Amino acid sequence: MYSLRSEILHRRGHDVPSAPVRRLACVGDSITFGHGLRDESGDYSYPAVLARLLGPSWQVRNFGVSGTTLLRRGDHPYAQTEACRAALAFCPDVVVILLGTNDSKRPRPGADTAPDNWAHKADYAADYRALIADFRSANSSVSVFACLPVPAFPGISGIDDTTIREEILPLVRGVAADTGAALIDLYSALSGRADCFPDTVHPDAAGAALIASTIHRHIHKSKVVAGSQNPPG
Repeated sequence: MYSLRSEILHRRGHDVPSAPVRRLACVGDSITFGHGLRDESGDYSYPAVLARLLGPSWQVRNFGVSGTTLLRRGDHPYAQTEACRAALAFCPDVVVILLGTNDSKRPRPGADTAPDNWAHKADYAADYRALIADFRSANSSVSVFACLPVPAFPGISGIDDTTIREEILPLVRGVAADTGAALIDLYSALSGRADCFPDTVHPDAAGAALIASTIHRHIHKSKVVAGSQNPPG
């Protein structure tokens, strides 16, 4: 946008100060990574859509890793991945955490070979608090957004919507309350949208756009803006 002040400063040989950029880390599993949504035709993962919604004053990075769990004794703990180390090194101003879907895995009819991740459910809240603490150690002023996992319709490979709805959602709510993290209810936002989940677990482009718009709305309402010195959460 043309600015008379910027033009005057430019003519006088002064540098025009650039707007501060906030760093946002998207942490999660294949739903964050964008299973089936990142190819040569473009990137339709929710972090990519969120970046477009937020605009150039934000640097949004996708640190999603397919198959990962919040549980540190799960079959593929996010906390032990290179992506997690990179996300912490990124020192984000804002972190959006969307984990829990793979934690619901347990052997059941049709998925007898699935890992029994939910056998470690007693660790879930403590492991979630530890992940938040790690990001706060990397940046003491980080704003943390804890997302309720999206629904499964009803799930595959041992993923179980009943476990997500009845056990994981209350635990995430409790962790958010205990830690002061902002809560984003993606479960309700995507409830009833089975049409957006062709394999019953992973959102299509429309589902990813719904996730991105929901997160964008919460970030906007929270007053987290580029250059803010006192971000909430």
